[in-house]
Amino acid sequence: MIPAAFDYHAPRSVADAIKLLGQLGPEAKLLAGGHSLLPMMKLRFAQPAHLVDLGRIAELRGISQVGNEIRIGAMTTEHELLSSKLLAEKAPLLVEGAGWIADPQVRYKGTIGGDISHGDPANDHPALMIALDASFVLTGPKGERVVKADGYFLGLYSTQLAADEILTQIRIPVPAAGSGWSYQKLKRKTGDFATAATAVMLQMKGKSVAKAAIGLTNAGPTVLKAREAEAYLAGKEINDASLNEAARLAMKICNPTPDQRGDADYKRAMCGEMTRRALQAAHARAKA
Repeated sequence: MIPAAFDYHAPRSVADAIKLLGQLGPEAKLLAGGHSLLPMMKLRFAQPAHLVDLGRIAELRGISQVGNEIRIGAMTTEHELLSSKLLAEKAPLLVEGAGWIADPQVRYKGTIGGDISHGDPANDHPALMIALDASFVLTGPKGERVVKADGYFLGLYSTQLAADEILTQIRIPVPAAGSGWSYQKLKRKTGDFATAATAVMLQMKGKSVAKAAIGLTNAGPTVLKAREAEAYLAGKEINDASLNEAARLAMKICNPTPDQRGDADYKRAMCGEMTRRALQAAHARAKA
């Protein structure tokens, strides 16, 4: 199908983009990579009167380290995440997760900020952000505010991002030395959304877990943080018994939507299995 008519705007700075949002009002939509918005426009599920393209704003791209924090511009592409030496060294979970997203063609255009801002529980970055304890810089007419990933995602396609704000930057504390990581994703074919997926960051103290962070993809109306499983694992050794209980606690909070990928019971069981596999892989990579 062909989208409804719209006016196209291509600001060159964040300030200009925010000014445009204020002038154009609720009929304007931000365009990042376009992989979520454009298909909805073609189907007439979305009919914005104005598109504000962020693609020409250079300040929204780039990956750097400032102190003990990694900072990523919201318009940085998945391909740029995958090829970043800094991320491979300091935050390899993000590199591993980006490699599971769609296919190479999509990764050359799709952006980390677009994935996060869309608020789709099937998108991969929300769970990665939860596991990495990330924060988001939201910029609007009143300036900047920083919001934790844990609490940013409110529900299906719903986030804390206001209509007159732009997600401009992602901030990730550099994981502790020796941390283990894994993103385990079950999908039917290349390019598909997850049937279920789990992101894990794991710190060990001797043979016991010092700290675990677990984010679940496509397990409910928004990304889920498996708090009970995280709390249970603290002080425990990673073995069959602890893996089984952590998987059970992760499954306990799941409320997946039945679709062509499976019914709710199957998807819930696969969430448990992905949690088990992610913990095992993270444990194998962790150094006490």
